[in-house]
Amino acid sequence: MKGIITVVGKDQVGIIAKVCTLLADNDVNILDISQTIVQGYFNMMMIVDVSQSDSIFEQLVEDLDNLGKQIGVIIKFQHEDIFNSMHRI
Repeated sequence: MKGIITVVGKDQVGIIAKVCTLLADNDVNILDISQTIVQGYFNMMMIVDVSQSDSIFEQLVEDLDNLGKQIGVIIKFQHEDIFNSMHRI
């Protein structure tokens, strides 16, 4: 199963490293990643594959949310199907 992770917040050192470490620790593979910084605000979108992970999807959502709170950014993780449905024109 694929998922979409978005990270938004004030730029700081280590955001990508911390998110990627959490994903690697849970056997989540990053398929694509895009990040940009606009006037000091960090924005990242990742497409990930969770099919090899033993973690429950809901637990990953909670862990990413908690990480975001710890580092001062907003992290959202959605199933690819839900993300696509929400963003249809």
